[in-house]
Amino acid sequence: MVQNESIVIVGGGLAGATAAKTLRGEGFDGRIHLIGAETHHPYIRPPLSKDFLAGSAGLDAVFVEHSGWYADHDIDLQLGTTVTAVEPGGQRVQLDTGASVAYDALLLATGSTARRLTIPGAELQGVRTLRTLDDSEALHEALEAGGRRLVLIGSGWIGMEVAATARTLGNDVTILERDPVPLANALGDELGGMFAELHVEHGVELRTSVVVAEITGENGRATGVRLDSGEIFAADLVLVGVGAIPNLDLARMAGAAIDSGVLTDAALRTDVPNVYAAGDIAEAYHPLADLRLRSEHWANALRGGAAAARSMLGQDVSYDDIPYFYTDQYDLGMEYSGFGPMSRGAEIVYRGDRSAREFISFWVADGRVVAGMNVNVWDVNDAVQGIIRRGNRVDPAHLADERVPLETL
Repeated sequence: MVQNESIVIVGGGLAGATAAKTLRGEGFDGRIHLIGAETHHPYIRPPLSKDFLAGSAGLDAVFVEHSGWYADHDIDLQLGTTVTAVEPGGQRVQLDTGASVAYDALLLATGSTARRLTIPGAELQGVRTLRTLDDSEALHEALEAGGRRLVLIGSGWIGMEVAATARTLGNDVTILERDPVPLANALGDELGGMFAELHVEHGVELRTSVVVAEITGENGRATGVRLDSGEIFAADLVLVGVGAIPNLDLARMAGAAIDSGVLTDAALRTDVPNVYAAGDIAEAYHPLADLRLRSEHWANALRGGAAAARSMLGQDVSYDDIPYFYTDQYDLGMEYSGFGPMSRGAEIVYRGDRSAREFISFWVADGRVVAGMNVNVWDVNDAVQGIIRRGNRVDPAHLADERVPLETL
């Protein structure tokens, strides 16, 4: 174990909190400074568009640990505090309070910010994004009674989950998407089309291949969304779900190499001495895929935060977890594992009943499974990840045959 006396973690989300927990769990007894810009203690994001938004889960399903846990484990948790500067030469960070904190190792886990639109009307009241706990609480308050008209701009995972939650609460929902098929960038046209059909079956008005030109309003409040064709969709609320932007300013200030995220090795080390990155911002080398990956999903924050902690302690770390995420929409639940960049253009092999939406899909490239998704089929994700990790050439007929155990492939 390296003889760090002070570790600073910038970012009060899941990656930062998990790193702090892992440091203590691994026996580190030095100072841990966990600095977060939000006033809430660390929480996880998946419930914000699902059960917490629906009101079926409370704050205990959101927070990583109870508020007293940090003090109990001698972690200096500074909330509502922004790091304004990183000084790698002096190994110090500057805070907006005017104070500074020295570090022997620094973890940047600064997360992402919801992308906003620049079209007319984007700043009207009633135009929302969903990224934070406060966002979810406000959106729940607006939707919980039902009977509202919600227009979603964008059909990514968060938007589709919010659409399902809003419909379940009895609201009218319209989704406006510029691409021909929702989620096609992640899943391809065929499986993206399955999610489109699911939402239409549940009463969502889905409009694809459209361009949003303006959010209309009266008296400073949004009343609708206008397309470039001139068509207007009336709205009580507008949710913008067009992705997120990684918060890279501090990494740039530190002099770290950056592409779409902060470039790290497999141990989550940047090219700046004693500076590490984890979570949304880390574009880490993945030894199994032999490429750099950046993921905004919660599993990456959870596992990457723990890996970064062990790396800061001088342990031999190779962060090779297979990317994973899940979604729940209406009566459809799914888990996805694998390497998105490697699945583009791959052959898709199905096992199970697609018409009943109970199946596993495998993305096969050069004879090897590079990704898999189980839809309403449970307790198979570990086996799917095993196939991906082994990297064996597989017979597509064996993948499709439910009589062939997944563990043998």
